[in-house]
Amino acid sequence: MRLTSFTDYSLRTLLFLSANRDRLVTIQDIADLHVISKNHLMKVVYQLGQSGLVETVRGRNGGLRLGKDPKDINIGALVRATETDFFMAECFDRANDTCPLTPDCRLKHTLNDATKAFLAVLDGQTLADMLPADPAASNIKPVRIMRGAASQD
Repeated sequence: MRLTSFTDYSLRTLLFLSANRDRLVTIQDIADLHVISKNHLMKVVYQLGQSGLVETVRGRNGGLRLGKDPKDINIGALVRATETDFFMAECFDRANDTCPLTPDCRLKHTLNDATKAFLAVLDGQTLADMLPADPAASNIKPVRIMRGAASQD
């Protein structure tokens, strides 16, 4: 299973906002840190905002912050909301399935079970579970963006 960049960037954005809960961050902060397209990230943040996971503050000193507590953000639900489909193989897409083996093939059922197991694991996790237990002792620290260069506190 491979997640789309949209889902990856959604997870990265939420993790970044979780690590920087004491301040507003900008889309540019996140784009610079991960060296990703600001335009693509704007689409990600827009959808996260529509779902209530991110709050946006407009204005000169505006930015982004988490819209919910990390313990209330389920990873499985996020992945389902950000992925367009879970077609592991052509046969999962009935409208475009041209495989002649589909009627008798059991692989589709095995892949379907694997996808369900994958999502079940994610369903048992929240954003809070993805954060270090002791942020002070962790290598994952809030990041401050200074003049285009990332530095850790």
